[in-house]
Amino acid sequence: MSPARTATPPHSRPRPGARSPIDPRIRQRRAAVTRKQGHKRLWVVGALMVVVGLVVGGWFLLHSRLITARVLTVTGSVHTPVDAVLAAAGLTGHPPLLDVSPSGAAARVEQLPWVGTATVVRHWPDGVSIAVVERTPVAAVAGTGATGGAWAEVDATGRVLTAVAAPPAGMVRVVAPVAAGAPGTELGAVAQPGLAVAASLPPAFAGQVTEVDVAPGAQVTLKLTTPVTVDLGSTAQLRAKYEDVAALLARATLTSGDVLDVSVPESPVVSGP
Repeated sequence: MSPARTATPPHSRPRPGARSPIDPRIRQRRAAVTRKQGHKRLWVVGALMVVVGLVVGGWFLLHSRLITARVLTVTGSVHTPVDAVLAAAGLTGHPPLLDVSPSGAAARVEQLPWVGTATVVRHWPDGVSIAVVERTPVAAVAGTGATGGAWAEVDATGRVLTAVAAPPAGMVRVVAPVAAGAPGTELGAVAQPGLAVAASLPPAFAGQVTEVDVAPGAQVTLKLTTPVTVDLGSTAQLRAKYEDVAALLARATLTSGDVLDVSVPESPVVSGP
């Protein structure tokens, strides 16, 4: 006989597709993992909110009135008013220090007629200093109506610095086929030979030169306080030519209207009127 089988009651049999009971320990472990992941997500979200808060708060702080360009210092500006320097640098409204671009501010200040170079430095939390190096006038050039005066003072590069009614005492006049424009503009290249001579005259000789004339072909002549003219020719070998002029003025007997031709260095020629 076959052994007797115990029949499983129909209600205790697992239904097809039904889940098997989960061990309580596994359920607890899963719940712990889920809680841990939730805590981690909350921590990440909280950290991001803190970072965003710091960034936003920092931005508002850096753009607040506590950190603005309030302490302003300008040095080296003799001919240019301090207010004009600050306005060109964009500092008159006391902007946030973070918005001040030292290079941009310096470039704008250097566009002012007298300014050669400008250095702008931020000093946290509320200071900006501007150091200006001004240009040096070397000659006076006849101007136009745009100059605002009959004459203009210019530097060695041809930059028009200011308009004047008459050349300042002791300043050499440069006469060239060009007229000076408004302050801040540049003379044409045709005036450069005359400016090069005006800027390079030896101190002992400069006081005797009243006018530097530039003729076509960049030929330069000098008019002296005595009625004598110096023909320099080109601007090549100026030092040697100045030495020739000094020697002639010291040794030669000159009369009114004489012309000293030193266009060929070390071979000067004196001719009468």
